[in-house]
Amino acid sequence: MRKNANPHLVRIFSDRKWIPPFFASLLVLVTLLFSAVFGLFGSPYGEYQSAFEEKLDDRNGLFVESEIDKSANANGRLAGDAPRFAYLISGTKGDSQRMMRTLQAIYHPRNQYILHLDLEASPRERMDLTLSVKNDPTFREVENVRVMAQSNLVTYKGPTMIACTLQAIAIMLRENLRWDWFINLSAADYPLMTQDDLLFVFTNLSRSLNFIEHAQFAGWKLDQRAKPIIIDPGLYLSKKSDISLTTQRRSLPTSFKLFTGSAWVMLTRDFLEYCIWGWDNLPRTILMYYTNFISSPEGYFHTVICNAKEYRKTAISHDLHYIAWAEPPGQHPLDLSLRHFDKMIKSNAPFARKFRKDDPVLHLIDSELLGRKKGRFTPGGWCIGNSDGEADPCSLRGDESVFKPGPGAERLLELLQELLSEGFRSKQCS
Repeated sequence: MRKNANPHLVRIFSDRKWIPPFFASLLVLVTLLFSAVFGLFGSPYGEYQSAFEEKLDDRNGLFVESEIDKSANANGRLAGDAPRFAYLISGTKGDSQRMMRTLQAIYHPRNQYILHLDLEASPRERMDLTLSVKNDPTFREVENVRVMAQSNLVTYKGPTMIACTLQAIAIMLRENLRWDWFINLSAADYPLMTQDDLLFVFTNLSRSLNFIEHAQFAGWKLDQRAKPIIIDPGLYLSKKSDISLTTQRRSLPTSFKLFTGSAWVMLTRDFLEYCIWGWDNLPRTILMYYTNFISSPEGYFHTVICNAKEYRKTAISHDLHYIAWAEPPGQHPLDLSLRHFDKMIKSNAPFARKFRKDDPVLHLIDSELLGRKKGRFTPGGWCIGNSDGEADPCSLRGDESVFKPGPGAERLLELLQELLSEGFRSKQCS
């Protein structure tokens, strides 16, 4: 046996000089493990961390799963795992620059973005939008911004908006992109807080909650929207025209209840997979019903979620937007301007609409709420470049899971505490 032994191996174990450095390395390893377990290292969330921890500790169950039907939490996400948002930004003729401005304002490397410029825009404008995305070095490196190659006609008050929205969702599901919530915006929308604010606050929120303003159809809407039968020319023509109203009318459905609300939503991946796959046929049935419905974008998702037993408890009746309406309320929101700025902030909403192109209030939002300069991204924890003078801090990308929440996160937390209160949630889908 000794003749066959490896002389080098014998030499290693006979030389006891390896023992001190071995135990020193073992001690360092144990220290690192304990540090990771017991949180000895500092948090990356910045100066607002301690204040938010104090508020979240006193949340009375608002941000935990005990308040929500367990069957709705199919994803089983753990608290502290930062979410990802999937955005659809849509526009029409002349909106490409506005869409790019909104994209830059809400951009974050964690998220996914799809841009849709409808068929009314010229081929040149769609090409310019595509090149703007393709030529941006950050978009090219992260690969999380897409321009829909197929342009669809989107008719106001018609079902083509729902069709386009479902197509964008289907694309993101087919490509197996990572995201937790879907948010639809138009070129006339703009954020009132940073993505770091949203991501930080939603990190501690249940991933089963759907934000969709809703109410049962009642009063004049039953007669003027639910009973008429319309035809959307965008479903079969190549040029945009208004919806056509037929002479026939239909009775109200009895197999499901009709709900209506805002067309602007924040919906979970789990619920949208249900809408796309439709394994119990309810989403498909309701989609076919809303094909001939006036203002179907204001009713389709609302009717599905409030008629699906496993999801109705997850519906929070708020669209996370500040919208100004005329008195008495009309069918179209007012254009927001500088006189609405204070009301926007007090609303605590993360988004607002609708804005005119290059309105001065947008510049004020950039400077006062987003800390953003023209033509640049809204800075966040992922921006680690030099910010002195005219330098762009987002020219150098760091860790996408590091957030720097600001006052916007405090406002959003106040809004969510109200929306998740027992009194507010008792009105959902009723």
